[in-house]
Amino acid sequence: MAEIKEWVVSIAAAVAVAVFIRTFIVELYVVDGPSMRPTLQHEERLVVNKFIYHVRDPQKGEVIIFRYPRDPSRDFIKRVIATVGDTIEIKDGHVYVNDQLLREDYILEKTRTEYPKVTIPEGTIFVMGDNRNNSEDSRFPDVGFVPLDLVKGKAVCIFWPIDEMKTLP
Repeated sequence: MAEIKEWVVSIAAAVAVAVFIRTFIVELYVVDGPSMRPTLQHEERLVVNKFIYHVRDPQKGEVIIFRYPRDPSRDFIKRVIATVGDTIEIKDGHVYVNDQLLREDYILEKTRTEYPKVTIPEGTIFVMGDNRNNSEDSRFPDVGFVPLDLVKGKAVCIFWPIDEMKTLP
């Protein structure tokens, strides 16, 4: 009987630790769709740091997971382009943050849409997919400025497929 009790306690402790880690520390995600190409490919597996944004806000250039504002049961993955107080504008196929041309080595083609100059409101960020012309992101009303409380974590590495394993900058 004592041995069964030890097993139950051990299993309960392991489950509690796993739930804690998955809730507050790291989580695994699968990329769904082409919106982050070429940085991320459809069906790649990622490790996401969920703890980091408990100690600081997302920074420009980071690839993040967030809950879709129109349907919080869905997760999106995009790149942070601008943060609180920044201005953003898209004109002639180029993105400008605080009136400076954004250097984007991670995109394959110019952005086809225009976006008027706006200031990022308090408590939000502006995100875009790396595959700009095939991405539902902050340029569109259904996503818009992403509230910080919808941000789940920072994508830190690709772990599958094995031959594509790498950390994300």
